Amino acid sequence: MATKRDYYEVLGVDRSASKEDLKRAYRRMARKFHPDVNKDSGSDERFKEINEAYEVLSNDSTRATYDRFGHAGVQGAGAGFNDFSGFGSVADIFEEFFTGFGTRRRKGPRRGADLRYDLAISFEEAVFGVEKDIQVRRPEICPNCYGSGAEPGTNPVRCTNCNGTGEVRQMRQSFLGSFVNVVTCPVCNGSGETIPSPCTVCNGQKQIQQQRTLNVKIPPGVDNDTQIRLSGEGTPGIDGGPPGNLFVVLHVEKHEYFRRRGDDILLEMEINVAQAALGDEIKVPTVDGEETLIIPAGTQTGTVFPLRGRGVPHLRRSGRGDQLVITHVAVPKKMTPEQKKLMEELARTLGKEVIPQREKSILGQLKDVLGDFLSPTL
Repeated sequence: MATKRDYYEVLGVDRSASKEDLKRAYRRMARKFHPDVNKDSGSDERFKEINEAYEVLSNDSTRATYDRFGHAGVQGAGAGFNDFSGFGSVADIFEEFFTGFGTRRRKGPRRGADLRYDLAISFEEAVFGVEKDIQVRRPEICPNCYGSGAEPGTNPVRCTNCNGTGEVRQMRQSFLGSFVNVVTCPVCNGSGETIPSPCTVCNGQKQIQQQRTLNVKIPPGVDNDTQIRLSGEGTPGIDGGPPGNLFVVLHVEKHEYFRRRGDDILLEMEINVAQAALGDEIKVPTVDGEETLIIPAGTQTGTVFPLRGRGVPHLRRSGRGDQLVITHVAVPKKMTPEQKKLMEELARTLGKEVIPQREKSILGQLKDVLGDFLSPTL
């Protein structure tokens, strides 16, 4: 087995060296013999020897033991010594070691960010579709420097701190040994270049805020929270990367009397007792205009009359839903003397017998189907 060299000799310091002297010596030697830098044969072993020496001597307890007993006193210290004094808690060591990992900025072209725009439209616009112009404020490539960040006539220069790589290496010490942590260059923020003469328009940021008018084509049949993507209308890409997208999120305003269930339109219509009993021909509104509806004699509250093809267009296929007209028989709260007299005569002919219903009423069945779309009065 080869004899180990004296740790002070490995680091090139004398035995009275302070902690700062040890740290400076370690950094100098580690930088010189790091395998990523030094490709000479034996640099790996030399680097391990340097790490082992510094790990023992940088700890007051292990250094005192080494000074008294030599290598025999710190057997195994270079491979994970179990005395952590001077290093802080194990959690602190791991926190220090892992700080910066996963935070490296990727150089090269990067896609721009997506944007969101919330747009309110009417019920009819959602049914039939519409075109809308919207005003969007977003960052755009600076028209003065064309995205270079430098004043016209000047150019960015290579960052001297990272030599244009956008990354710097940091040596970290822990009881596990020495580790090289690659982090984003703090001078150029990972771009690999600095700008001696920043653009006077964008102040070197490469982008400026601009307001643009964009046209949005809304197809028939959209509903609440439908998203329309405008490709390439997001923020511009970085370093030549593609732009992001703009997502227009639709919010459909409530209608005065129409309600929507899927692609069907629901409409509650109030008819009087005479119309319900005798039948009638009435006009009902639809999104296409008025339609004639025949009310047959004996119509009950909750009767549903479908108007085929008068609903919402299907968004991804041809055709439309239906309009469902739900009748509600209104009992008069006030009557003229003549109306009251006629109603009393009708009551005498109908009798006073009340028949309990054994099964769920028509109205109850209707509520099972239409649920919350029915009026609370039904």
